[in-house]
Amino acid sequence: MSQTAFGASGQADGYARDRLPPPALWPRMDYTVLPELAAYPAHLNAAVELLDRMQGGHADRPALHFGDQVWSYADLLNKANRIARVLAEDFGLVPGGRVLLRAPNNPMLVACWFAVLKAGGICVATMPMLRAGELKYIIDKANTAIALCDMTIAEDLEAARRDTGALEHLAYFSAAGDSSSADAGLERAMEHKDGNFSNIETSADDISIIAFTSGTTGSPKGTVHFHRDLLATADTYARRVLKVEPSDIFCVTAPLAFTFGLGALVLFPMRFGASTVLVERFAADTMLKTIERYGCTGIYTAPTGYRAMVDKVDRFDISSLRLCVSAGEHLPKATWEAWHGATGLGILDGIGATEVLHIFISSSADAIRPGSTGQVVPGYAAKILDPSGADAPRGDEGLLAVRGPTGCRYLDDEERQKAYVRDAWNLTGDVFREDTEGYFWFVARADDMIISSGYNISGPEVENAVLGHAAVLECAVIGVPDEGRGQIVKAYVVLKETAEAGPGLVRDIQDFVKARIAPYKYPRAVEFVDALPKTQTGKLQRYKLREGTP
Repeated sequence: MSQTAFGASGQADGYARDRLPPPALWPRMDYTVLPELAAYPAHLNAAVELLDRMQGGHADRPALHFGDQVWSYADLLNKANRIARVLAEDFGLVPGGRVLLRAPNNPMLVACWFAVLKAGGICVATMPMLRAGELKYIIDKANTAIALCDMTIAEDLEAARRDTGALEHLAYFSAAGDSSSADAGLERAMEHKDGNFSNIETSADDISIIAFTSGTTGSPKGTVHFHRDLLATADTYARRVLKVEPSDIFCVTAPLAFTFGLGALVLFPMRFGASTVLVERFAADTMLKTIERYGCTGIYTAPTGYRAMVDKVDRFDISSLRLCVSAGEHLPKATWEAWHGATGLGILDGIGATEVLHIFISSSADAIRPGSTGQVVPGYAAKILDPSGADAPRGDEGLLAVRGPTGCRYLDDEERQKAYVRDAWNLTGDVFREDTEGYFWFVARADDMIISSGYNISGPEVENAVLGHAAVLECAVIGVPDEGRGQIVKAYVVLKETAEAGPGLVRDIQDFVKARIAPYKYPRAVEFVDALPKTQTGKLQRYKLREGTP
């Protein structure tokens, strides 16, 4: 099945569906390449598949760990059904209606996410650190009438509500569903509902979520994904690469609103009867304590997370780990080597995109090549394009193009759609090369290439070299204007606690880099900073450095 089979919708509220780009502008999406994908029925509700259908063999098994609490699959189903009834009976949610979710990673957020889909609605999950103006933009863009919010982060949503006329219903909840709080209006409404709910029968290609990009290059874009897309990520990457087992316990630093987090927190474990540890605020010590306390078998975080943990990992028992997954930002080889040297564990690098929903190129446990992003995930295809848009020979650098069972559909943004999708392929904006054995090697984001005295220099390549220095904790490299060279390479460096900034260290870092990569690539300017600008998901915001706001 491909996009030409885009079928009739069971969603009465057609706002989002009407604002999809014309199917002619979609990438080609092929659901026939794997038997799991081809078997999806025409009517499909992802929440039913992930939660209701798991009750037969997993009802009493743990689904969510939160502090000292454990929610079984049956507990989660009961909560989700009660919330679904509140949404449909009290708030008037109809199939296709958008529901904004705002919370740190906690059990009630997961229950709300399932409830929205079970009721036929569309989830619009938002990062908990977003401020009022950012929330208003999302509410207005998705025309969201209902919001469910953790009561501890109410202030910005209340301010956004005052500035928009879209929100008609707003209910607050506690992290673990405790109705004793005066502010937990959702739980009090749930008390009057029983745990049975007649799931809305949605089409496999009805919209399930609108995921907004994390804003590494400016204003976020709404990306639209169907019910079948959610299952496809689990049946490709999680099934074929991660090989998730029911005994797995996931630990995830990314928020559920980030599609990397959605996959690792919900889609992947619950497709296979596994469980997730939910932590509302992460730091390096928190991650390591969580692995030790719960016996986590898999950790999912950005490269910055591994850099932050590597010097502390010897203080904790992480022997339960079998999977270390990195995404959201290119994994520098130096970070891979530091983590492997400290733990003996390899990191599975991967590249995904909110537009494509999740990871489509990845390392696998038995085929890691440090520094390489990996090979194409089964079910997807990828190639490298030269500057003219033609297929580049293997070994040449060029723009990465990808397609598979998921792909880009921007909400109400046809011009951006035309820029992201070319000839039915998704163009991610990344420069890669593919070697003769099908391994893909990251070069840079297209806008992170630096041209200095006629040389093309990859910012991430220089970052990787700088990160190898013993004094360096984090690094970001950009090109800055220079009258003589056009641009020069500039490195923003966060030092380890034991290092002392100064001109001598600048020269030492520069000499260190010259000895490891071509000397013309070394950072002619080095600035020491206390922190680098990042999104909540750990992605470096290099555009802020280019704007002069480190």
